[in-house]
Amino acid sequence: MGNDGGSIPTRRELVKEAAKDPNNTQVKETQTEKLQYYWSHCSLSQKPLSPPIVSDSTGNLYNKDAVLENLLNTSKDNQDGNIAGNERTAGTIKSLRDIVEVRFSIDQEGEEDSKTRQNELRLVCPVTGKRLGPGVKAVYLVPCGHAFAETAVREMPGEQCLECNEPYSTENVIPVLPVSPADKDRLRDRLSKLESEGLMHSLKKAPGSSKKRKQAQPNKKTEAADKVDEVAGPSLPSKEPRLETSSDAIRNEDTAALTAKVLAEQEDRNKRRKMAPNENLKGLFSSSNGMAGKQSDFMTRGFSIPSEAKR
Repeated sequence: MGNDGGSIPTRRELVKEAAKDPNNTQVKETQTEKLQYYWSHCSLSQKPLSPPIVSDSTGNLYNKDAVLENLLNTSKDNQDGNIAGNERTAGTIKSLRDIVEVRFSIDQEGEEDSKTRQNELRLVCPVTGKRLGPGVKAVYLVPCGHAFAETAVREMPGEQCLECNEPYSTENVIPVLPVSPADKDRLRDRLSKLESEGLMHSLKKAPGSSKKRKQAQPNKKTEAADKVDEVAGPSLPSKEPRLETSSDAIRNEDTAALTAKVLAEQEDRNKRRKMAPNENLKGLFSSSNGMAGKQSDFMTRGFSIPSEAKR
C-alpha cells in the first residue's frame, strides 16, 4: 500500500457496496432467459428438446428417453436401498402415467434454420401460427396432448380439441412452464383432486385404486345399513300369519271348544276313510251273494278243476 509507485486506495474504494434488489426489468429479463432455456432444453437431462416431448403435472417439458432412463435408475436405486428416488423430478414423475406426450406443431421451414443456428425446434400454434415460447403463453390438453396458444383455446367455442375433436374439461388445460402463482396453485389443486379420485395426471387409473374401491364398498354398505337401522329403530315383529292348529293358541273358550270338536271329527273321518275298503278293488273279489258253493276268486274264476285231478 504505497512506496511502490502505485496509487493509494481510499476507504470508499475498498468497502464494497451493499447488494441492491433487482428491479422489475432485471427480474423479467432473468425470467425470460430462464424460460427460453427450458423451452429449448429438457428439464431433466439438460439436453436440447427433441420429439417425443412429454410433460408432467407441473407443466415442465422433458425428453421422453430421459424420463424413461430416470425411472429405470429410480427403480434400481429403490432395490439397492438408496432413497434418492425422484429428487431430480421433485417427485412429480413416479411412473409413465404421470406424464403426457405433448404434440407440438413444428414449423418445418424454421426447423432447419433453428437446428443449424441454435440446435432447437421451432414450435408453433397450429391455429394462430405464432411461435410458442416465452413470449406466447402456451397450453396443452389432457389426455390428447395437443399444444396451442392460450388465446386460441380461450377464444374458440366448445370444449373439444381443435386438432382431434377429443372432448376435454377446462381443468385439464395445462399451461406449459407456468410462471404466475395462480396457475401453479391451480395445477396443484387439480393433482390433489385427481389423487382423491384414484386418477393420475394422464387421467389413467392409479395402481391399486380398484382394490381400494372394492375394500371401501363393503364398508359403505355396512355404514348405510347402520344408518337405516338407526332411523328405523328396533326391528318390528314379522307380519306374516302364523299357522297354529292347536286349540291352546285360541284365547276364547267357546271358539277353542268348537275348534277342538271340529278337529276331532276330522281326524275320525280320516281314520274311517283309511279303514274302509276301496270301491275300485272291491269288484275284483267275489262276494257270497249268488256264489254259494263256489270257492273261487279272481285267480280261478272261469276255470274248472278236473275231477281226476282232485284227490
